[in-house]
Amino acid sequence: MAGRALRYALQFAPASENKKRLMKKNLWLLAIAQGLFLSNNVVFIAINGLVGLTLAPAAWMATLPVMGYVVGGALSTGLVARTQKRWGRKTSFQLGLVVALLTALLCAFALTTRSFWLLVTGTLIAGYYSANGQLYRFAAAELAPPSFREKAVSLVLAGGLIGAVVGPNLANYTRESMSTPFLASYLALSVLALVSMAVMAGIQFAPEPVKAGGASAGRPLREIMRQPVFIVSTVGAAMGYGVMNLLMAATPLAMDVCGMPFSDAALVLEWHVIGMFAPGFFTGHLIKRFGVLQIMAVGVVLNLVCIAVALSGQDLHQFLIALFLLGVGWNFLFTGSTTLAMEAYRPEEKDKAQAAINFFVFATMAVTSFASGALVTTQGWALLNMGSLLPVALTGAALAWLWVRRRREAAAAPAGV
Repeated sequence: MAGRALRYALQFAPASENKKRLMKKNLWLLAIAQGLFLSNNVVFIAINGLVGLTLAPAAWMATLPVMGYVVGGALSTGLVARTQKRWGRKTSFQLGLVVALLTALLCAFALTTRSFWLLVTGTLIAGYYSANGQLYRFAAAELAPPSFREKAVSLVLAGGLIGAVVGPNLANYTRESMSTPFLASYLALSVLALVSMAVMAGIQFAPEPVKAGGASAGRPLREIMRQPVFIVSTVGAAMGYGVMNLLMAATPLAMDVCGMPFSDAALVLEWHVIGMFAPGFFTGHLIKRFGVLQIMAVGVVLNLVCIAVALSGQDLHQFLIALFLLGVGWNFLFTGSTTLAMEAYRPEEKDKAQAAINFFVFATMAVTSFASGALVTTQGWALLNMGSLLPVALTGAALAWLWVRRRREAAAAPAGV
C-alpha cells in the first residue's frame, strides 16, 4: 500500500511542479506585459496634455488627446470582446500591440505636421490597445487555480511598477532628445510595443473551451448586470479609475501653471504609479485575509486623504504625497473590484461581462479626461479636487450598500447553511 502511494506521488508530483513553474512563468511574463502597457499609458498621460496644449486651438481642449485614448478604449470594448472570443487571448493581445505600434508612429507624424486633430485620431485608435491591456488582469486569473486567483491578479497588476519607472523617465529623457519636443517619446513607444510583442509571444494562455453545437452562451448580459455584486464591482472599478484619471491627467498641467519644471511632474507621476502598483505584491493577501469589501473601503479612505492633501497647498511635496496616496487608493479599489467581479459571471459569460465592465471604466475615464483639462485650465486645481469628492462618495455608498445587503442575507440564511 505504501509502495503504491509512493509510486503515485512520484508519477504526479513532477507534473504538478511543471504546471506550477509554467504558471509562474506565464504570470511573470504577463506582469511584464502589464508593465509595458502602463509605461505606454504613463507616457501618454505625461505628454499628450502638454502636446495638446501646444497644438490645440483653445487651452481647454488640451486634454482631448488624453480623452481620445479612453474614448477609443470604450468604443473598442465590444470589438475586443469579439476578437477574444473568436481568436483567443493571445491573438487579440498581439493585435492590440500592432495597433499600439502603428498609432505611436501616427502620433509622431501628427506632431511633426502640427496636426491637433490627427493627434486626437491617433490616440482614439490607440484605444484598441488600451481595451486589450485592460483585460490582462482577467487573463491572469485564468492562468492560476481558483485558490490563487486574487494573488495572480494582484501580481500581474504589480507589474505596473515597470511603468512607474520606465514611463515617467522615458517621457522626461526623450522630451528634448530631438528637435521637436516629445517626438522621440512617441517613437520610443513604438519600440515598447515591439518589446511587448516578444514578451506576449512567450506566454501560454489557457485554450478556449470548445463549445458543443447549441451550447449555452450563459445568461443575457442584462441579467448579469442587474446583480448587486456586478453593480458594485463596476462602480468600484469605474469610479476608482475615474477619480485617479481626473487628478492624474490634470497634474502635469497644474504643475506647469505653478511654474514647476517637467522633471518635477515626471517625478510626481513616477511616485503616483509606484503607489498604483507596488501594493500589488500584497493586495491579494490582504483581500484573502480581511475581505474584498473591506480593502475596497480602505481605497475610498485613501482617496479622501489624497484630496485633503491636494487641497492643503500646491508645493511639490503636496503634489507628490497626494498623487502617491491616490495611486495606492486606486490599487485597493481596482484589485478589489476585479476580484469581486469574478463572482458575477460564469466562465462562458466572461467575454461579455468583462467587456461591459471595461466599457463603463473607459466611459468614466473619457468624461474625467475631458473634465480634467477643462476644469484645471478654467477653474483651477482646488475646484477640480473638490469635484472629485462626488465619485469617491458614490463608491463608498455602493460598498456600504453591498455590505449591508450581505449582512442581511447572512442573518436571514438558515443556521448551518
